[in-house]
Formats: sequence, structure tokens, C-alpha cells
Amino acid sequence: MRLIHMSGRSADALGIAAALSIAVTAVPARADDARAHDARAHNDWRAAISKTPTPHEGCFQAAYPALAWTEVTCKSAPKRPYMPRHGKSGRTVGNGDDFAIGVSGLISTATGSFPSVTGLKSETGYGGASNYYSLQLNSNFFTTTACNGGSTASECQGWQQFVYSSSETSAFMQYWLINYGSSCPSGGWEAYQGSCYKNSAAVNVPQLAITGLSGFKIAGTAVSGGTDTMVFTTSSTAYSTTGKDSVTVLAKGWNQAEFNVVGDGGGSNAKFNSGTKVTVEIAVKDGSTAKPTCESDDGTTGETNNLKLGSCTAASGATPSISFTESN
Repeated sequence: MRLIHMSGRSADALGIAAALSIAVTAVPARADDARAHDARAHNDWRAAISKTPTPHEGCFQAAYPALAWTEVTCKSAPKRPYMPRHGKSGRTVGNGDDFAIGVSGLISTATGSFPSVTGLKSETGYGGASNYYSLQLNSNFFTTTACNGGSTASECQGWQQFVYSSSETSAFMQYWLINYGSSCPSGGWEAYQGSCYKNSAAVNVPQLAITGLSGFKIAGTAVSGGTDTMVFTTSSTAYSTTGKDSVTVLAKGWNQAEFNVVGDGGGSNAKFNSGTKVTVEIAVKDGSTAKPTCESDDGTTGETNNLKLGSCTAASGATPSISFTESN
């Protein structure tokens, strides 16, 4: 047997190489840990800022990691109807074909998010434009005193939406009095096919690339006799706008909520590249920890996308929730 003798320098070199090998292996692990910690910190911040009250009515913005709102100038929301459903038109999501979360009591806050997004590379909307979509957190249709005075008041229902419009770079609330009648109330209401709609003030939000979808979240809050609030967050910035609950009296009729990414108003369609898969989550506060229900075929928006619904599961807890998939 031949014995190999290593000089002290050679042994030192091998020791250094082994140490470098261990260090190189450890660096990615530490980098992964840092990224995971950073993601958790941003998620915690998004949850916290969504619960932070604005100092008064108006439009506001906050940037990570601040937990205080800075007032910004409001803008006019688009005079574009984000229309109610008018009947299922196919097997893809929207125009009624969607899951909604249902509770037995009344919802005070609903939050919609996309905890998992895979395969998403592009989206086109109206006219083939890229990144032309809306995020919508929508209430159920409900009986409301705001319908009083309409020529068909017995058929009238309220509806409220919390909307981010990518093409209009705006986040706002849109209010509806569905089947109100031939003449809309004063105060900025617009007529649309026998119904009436109007908007809250809008907060300016940049046009966001659809590839950032997993970082987007909308929270809507209704306060009886007080102020309703919308908070739209990305991974590092939050935007908020407010409006009187008395516009539709949402707080007294909100027992279901729909959330999704769809066309940007007017009944339009958002088209995603083939191979896209999205998980949608809707969580609520309703004064209960009971398991909610997955209400199938109970979406309320008339806008659509080209994804097909998967299965839906519900979970009880401090913030009852539902989660479902959609893909193409």
C-alpha cells in the first residue's frame, strides 16, 4: 500500500476548501431564511395596516414598515359601471359563476387575497391591452332603505363593491341601487339600465403588473351609521379611501362576499396566459368563529376572466374563511 504524505500547506488548503464548501452551502440557506423572514414581515405589515383606522374621512397612503396613514389628494373615480351579474355566460369565472363566502350573521370586514399564484406570465383585457384588469371585493345583493323613493322600490336592492382599476389607476368603492327605477336619486347617481350607481372618492394607485398578483390584497369594512373603508395593499404600499355607510347601508345587509381578479368594468373579460393557476382566499369578521359556507354560483359581478373554478374549502376560526382555486 502506498502512503500519501501531505504537507502542512496541502492539508491547510484542503481544510480551507472544505470550509468554503460548507460556507457556500450555508449562504443560500441563510439567504432563503432572510427572504422568508422578509416575506413574513411584509405580510404582517399588510395585515396590521389594513386594521389601522384612518384619522378621518379621505384618501390615504402608507409605505412599509410605517403603521401610520399619510393623507393624499383624492381623485375622481371613473364613470364606468362595474356592472352586476346578468346571468352565467359560460364555464369560466365571473358573471355569477364564482364562489362567495357566506355567513349566518353580518360581515363587518372582508379581506380578499391570492395566497398562491403559479404560471402567471401575462394578462390582456379590453382591446387586447396588457395589465388591463380589476380586483373586486363585492357584497351580496341586499335589501336597503336607500332604495326608498325608487319607482320600483319593492324590487330594488343595494350592492357595494371595493374596486382596484388597473387602467384607471384608482381604488374606490362603487355603490349600486339595482332596479331602482327610471329616475335616479340626486347626489351624483348615474343611470344604468334601470339601475343607479355612483362612486366614492378614489385614491390614486399606479398601474400594477399582473405578475405581482400574489402580493395584492383588498380589505373592505362597513360600519353602521359610520364610515365604510377600503384598503388596497401591495407587498410594500397601502392605499385607502372612505365613504359614508349610509350610501347603501351595507353594514345592515352584508352576509356574503365575493373576491376575484376580472375584467376592468363594463362586463369585460380578463384573459390570462395558458397554465395560470390562482388560489383565492376570502376571510371575514362576522362576530363568530363558525365555519362559513362556500356559496357556489353566487358571484355578483358582471365582469369575468378566462379561468375555470376548482374546489372550495371553508375554515372556522377568529377570521372564518374560504379558499378555492381557478386555472386554465
